[in-house]
Amino acid sequence: MARRPFHFKKFSVEQADVAHPVGTDGVLLGAWADIEGRSSALDIGTGTGLLALMLAQRFEAAGSQDYSIDAVEINSASAQYAGRNFEASPWAGRLRLWEMAVQDFAAQTDRRFDLIVSNPPFYAEAVAPPDSGRRLARHSSALPPVDLLDVVKKLLAAEGCFCAIMPYEGGRSLCERAVWNGLYCTKWVEVRSRAHKPVERLLLYFEKTPRPFQSAQMTVYSAEGVYSDAFRAMTEAFYLQ
Repeated sequence: MARRPFHFKKFSVEQADVAHPVGTDGVLLGAWADIEGRSSALDIGTGTGLLALMLAQRFEAAGSQDYSIDAVEINSASAQYAGRNFEASPWAGRLRLWEMAVQDFAAQTDRRFDLIVSNPPFYAEAVAPPDSGRRLARHSSALPPVDLLDVVKKLLAAEGCFCAIMPYEGGRSLCERAVWNGLYCTKWVEVRSRAHKPVERLLLYFEKTPRPFQSAQMTVYSAEGVYSDAFRAMTEAFYLQ
């Protein structure tokens, strides 16, 4: 069954038959990524364009006058949706889509970005999902951690930041690998679905300069099974009431 468009307050995401529809992970990252003082952003593996669109809304809300957002997506079907979603948004002139592997994008550009974001593939099992679209969207063989860190190291400006969301163990592993690429996790947020659950996700913040580490925690749902106050505060500019 085809999925319906996901409607946010200021934009919509068409996603009828894509492998990786709008989810909580992407919304968390798009709301949390640091845009302060940034003017150029890159979304690695944009899918249907969610993160790029959220960043554009936030840049506009912050009164940014000169910003641009590039989005890279290797899956053709997802890229087509991203292109349509960009064009239908209020910020079409600020968004640029590249349908290619980010490794190829990095090899072809000399640009540097103030902010890089990614909700990267994280399934590293020996057997990938059978559908080719889901395999590209969710399996780390399409973008292994070493390649992700290599392109971030090349494309990130000296004072820029790289923000990502990962499962807990995969996120810790990425932090350890990143040091060998001259990237340092200077803060993270431990995300639980509910207070009594183990940490399921890490919101990660990397820089090229090592700084004192900061850690925070948040839960997505309250004990009553509704969105927590912290989650509501983070995402209130996006979700319809």
